[in-house]
Amino acid sequence: MTEPPEAEPSANGPLVVEADSVTRTFGPVVALAGVSLNVRRGEVFALIGPNGAGKSTLMKILTTMQPMTSGTARVAGFDVARQAQDVRRRIGYVPQLLSADGDLTGFENMMLSARLYLIPAEQRRRMIHEALERMGLHDAAGRLVRTYSGGMARRLEIAQSTLHRPDVLFMDEPTVGLDPDGRKAVWANVAALQRETGAAVIFSTHYMDEAEGVCDRLAVIARGRLAAVGAPAELRARIGAGATLDDVFTTLTEEVPA
Repeated sequence: MTEPPEAEPSANGPLVVEADSVTRTFGPVVALAGVSLNVRRGEVFALIGPNGAGKSTLMKILTTMQPMTSGTARVAGFDVARQAQDVRRRIGYVPQLLSADGDLTGFENMMLSARLYLIPAEQRRRMIHEALERMGLHDAAGRLVRTYSGGMARRLEIAQSTLHRPDVLFMDEPTVGLDPDGRKAVWANVAALQRETGAAVIFSTHYMDEAEGVCDRLAVIARGRLAAVGAPAELRARIGAGATLDDVFTTLTEEVPA
């Protein structure tokens, strides 16, 4: 299968993610094989594909947590390999597994993030209160995080990762394990945040309804290769009349050679 041409971003803002032929190998294992894609400011972009497809590897490379073997990538205008510190100052990252400290309160977790992001001391409390209010957690700020529901803990992590108003928010399966109400709450708060800040949002998911409902475009990744990039409606039309995003997932991932 010939590598598909990279689709043009639909948003009108400047490019905030530029990945060109990104490859990552682990000895003989190819985790990513020449993936190229662009994301613009203000765009919501989903990564979908089977387990082990390379989605998390790509996200770790773009967030400077893992080096690439070859290729180039720029995030918020900075090279991820040569200007990692500049990239980190301009991104937020929500990992798949909950990482907030359950033995601290919501406010205390936020204060740790404020210090990590080098937010000036005189601005921290105001910015923390604004972020907690935005995520609907202001009344729970003094509670230990271990008393939070899964959805509340995830919203806290989003508040932590966006405290410094990043240009790009990366989220690795942000709603995995949440009930429908928790999932809706997370995305409602992400949407409000995006409207306020204009940040690009890049997330991975196995929920096709979630990708369909919130993303402007998505990338289908299978066996480390980019199978397709486009808006959900464009990719459904590519499969055929009446196709669902589940059909897109199944058809396009099966087309990628082993």
